[in-house]
Amino acid sequence: MKSPHWRQAAQEEYDALVKNNTWMVVELPANRRAVQCKWIFKVKRHADGSVSRYKARLVAKGFLQQPGCDFHETFSPVIKPTTVRTIVSIAVTRGWSLR
Repeated sequence: MKSPHWRQAAQEEYDALVKNNTWMVVELPANRRAVQCKWIFKVKRHADGSVSRYKARLVAKGFLQQPGCDFHETFSPVIKPTTVRTIVSIAVTRGWSLR
């Protein structure tokens, strides 16, 4: 990360994370481990191959967490495509507008 392009990309990513209140600083309880993170760097290119921008992402190393120790359950609410189609179909037949 010696190039100023990478430093600027990392700073922009960090600033965006802070601006969006991505995390808050708290005291780590004695019986817990902090999730580690690392920087991922990628050069984004135009269709002709020229450099578009330097992109940096800060990612959590969630794969280091241990079930039952660091977390107990996971859940991701995802709507099924059939549900969306049903709602749209009902809205169309009744003349409703969707937002």
